Amino acid sequence: MTSTGRFTLPSEENFAEKTKELAELWGADAIRNSDGTHLDESVLALGKKIYSAYFPTRAHNEWITLHMDETPQVYLLTGRVLAEADIVDVPLMDGFFEEQLKPNRDADPHKYWEVVDRTTNEVVDASLWTLDEDTDTVHVSGATPMHEYTVSFLAYIIWDPVEMYNHLTNGWGDKEHEIPFDIYHPATRKFVFDTFEQWLKDNPQVDVVRFTTFFYQFTLLFDQKQREKVVDWFGCACTVSPAALDDFEKEYGYRLRPEDFVDGGAYNSAWRVPRKAQRDWIDFLSGFVRANVKKLADMSHEAGKEAMMFLGDQWIGTEPYKDGFEDLGLDAVVGSIGDGTTTRMIADIPGVKYTEGRFLPYFFPDTFYEGNDPSIEGLDNWRKARRAILRSPISRMGYGGYLSLAAKFPKFVDTVTHIADEFRDIHDRTGGVAAEGELNVAILNSWGKMRSWMAFTVAHALPNKQTYSYYGILESLSGMRVNVRFISFDDVLEHGVADDIDVIVTGGPVDTAFTGGDVWKNPKLTETLRAWVRGGGAFVGVGEPSSLARFQAGRFFQLADVLGVDEERYQTLSVDKYFPTVTPEHFITADVHVDPAAREAWEKAGYRIPLSGCGGGQGIKPLGGIDFGEPVANTFPVNEDVTLLRADGGQVQLAVNEYGKGRGVYISGLPYSAANARLLERALFWASHNEDKYTAYSSTNPECEVAVFPDAGQYCVINNTDRPQSTDVALPDGSVEHFDLDQSAIAWRNL
Repeated sequence: MTSTGRFTLPSEENFAEKTKELAELWGADAIRNSDGTHLDESVLALGKKIYSAYFPTRAHNEWITLHMDETPQVYLLTGRVLAEADIVDVPLMDGFFEEQLKPNRDADPHKYWEVVDRTTNEVVDASLWTLDEDTDTVHVSGATPMHEYTVSFLAYIIWDPVEMYNHLTNGWGDKEHEIPFDIYHPATRKFVFDTFEQWLKDNPQVDVVRFTTFFYQFTLLFDQKQREKVVDWFGCACTVSPAALDDFEKEYGYRLRPEDFVDGGAYNSAWRVPRKAQRDWIDFLSGFVRANVKKLADMSHEAGKEAMMFLGDQWIGTEPYKDGFEDLGLDAVVGSIGDGTTTRMIADIPGVKYTEGRFLPYFFPDTFYEGNDPSIEGLDNWRKARRAILRSPISRMGYGGYLSLAAKFPKFVDTVTHIADEFRDIHDRTGGVAAEGELNVAILNSWGKMRSWMAFTVAHALPNKQTYSYYGILESLSGMRVNVRFISFDDVLEHGVADDIDVIVTGGPVDTAFTGGDVWKNPKLTETLRAWVRGGGAFVGVGEPSSLARFQAGRFFQLADVLGVDEERYQTLSVDKYFPTVTPEHFITADVHVDPAAREAWEKAGYRIPLSGCGGGQGIKPLGGIDFGEPVANTFPVNEDVTLLRADGGQVQLAVNEYGKGRGVYISGLPYSAANARLLERALFWASHNEDKYTAYSSTNPECEVAVFPDAGQYCVINNTDRPQSTDVALPDGSVEHFDLDQSAIAWRNL
């Protein structure tokens, strides 16, 4: 029987009868309009709570076409052009989509642009270059032959990137392009607030204003073939204007360069070690954005409506985990659920009354087409989210897109019915309280709390080849029986390690925000962490943790002594590295399945014999059983007291190390899988000397997880796969209960 509530249904014009039917079937208590659509009167009359998507800075071409110098702007970096004489021409728009971007020729280019000799990294004097406005080409004189040159230039964003994406994805043809606008300009800001005030009067039927989102789009730039060119969900590139740059200089006492935005072509990726200029701009921008968000929220409340923020699209500057977010007065945050990590990113946001998840798939034609089965993605998305919801519940769920597409797929309709009922059942059983966590785990990086659950990300829920080995840590933790927080290197330097932290996890590639870069040159950091671990703390490093790009004091990993592992950087090849015997059985690897034939081959190949050699061991048979993702080459044990758990191919993938009263664990990488999540969980319990707490309410099958709710007097076992699974669950009294679970199933028991 279908339960009701906690579900937001998307609808559209001329679809009232089916909307009513699906609202009853899915138990919807709220209805929202889809992008580019409106709700019929008959839908409004259903008595449901009404959400209305609202776009503060788009969908008003009648205004912005008269003020095209008040669209948002972005600093773009041209391609590198080789000078073959003392004159070189640099075309501005090669590689950019001219329907999206247009060079700003209104503000003085010689004040706001920059030409750089990329071979020397020197700025070319403004007197040595001119702009040809007819061809959008910069002519550079006095160039040095065989040097490369670039231009960093301001460009107007003349097509809203998200509306453009939806336009291209859904084939909207000759539909008018929506032009975005920038409220930093007083006239446009007044227009935005006046327009919203009138909208509130004209839409008394709306209960929740669903801001999609506010003012500044994350960095989303396209090339001339309409392909994504630069995508950074955290990027602040699309937030500049001459006025803002001038005001920043007045407030902060120094002027930002174009290079502070284009960053040599990195565009200040969240992977870059944050620099002062980047942090200052985020603070400056956030102050402006938040002040105006609060005005919109206050206006919504005065009109008797709730204010909801969509965590996506134009979310830049809101920074929901930055101190002070709770002062904005927003009632709720809704966001796209891509996996467990993005679920936690939404669920953990402080300072709002409730959170809502928009599940996948979108009701878009790229998924809902003849011959496809969207229910497969729907269930996969639900399983990923569910394990995280048990650890940090969201209050509501829903979907996005066009309901008329989803209605054509009966199997998908039935799947959503099941998911919605199960979602409500979880909330009813637990009272919206999170499952109990056994350990307190802190993720340590440059960003800390401000980017909680946002680490190791390039695009929203889309890790790539270089990131998935680290992103898997967050995905594992998102549904694990631990409490997770995010701390920064600055936090440790200023305050030390909090007394209630059981385990610190840090890692990533060298010279990134997640390993810290030059922060390790400060001896106070290593002193503090060493003392904490030696006193009984637990430190888990992944990839190239505590690494410095320059070889320093004979170490690449500055905490190699804690981890028991370092990486050869071709500086000490003349120094032999002796590998101790690999230990195949350990508490951490107890659930790792190793094929008996692989084990036999491994033993015959001589892994029982210590490896030696300059810079590593011989390449012999791997023991296997664990997916470590992208390899980290040339890692080695710093001494023979280190316990190696995996050292395939003559380098270390997994090792543990006793360090005073504490313990260190090194893992080369950990993509998400059930087996890897189990491995990480065991590593956390072992490192923190909590092995004795591990057994109670643990599942013998890594594909199944257990969540305990003491206040509700219940626990549940979930099957995280699309296949039937069996598992045994150990109870605190020593007894064991067996579970046979259907695909995607959840089973509840009383404590």
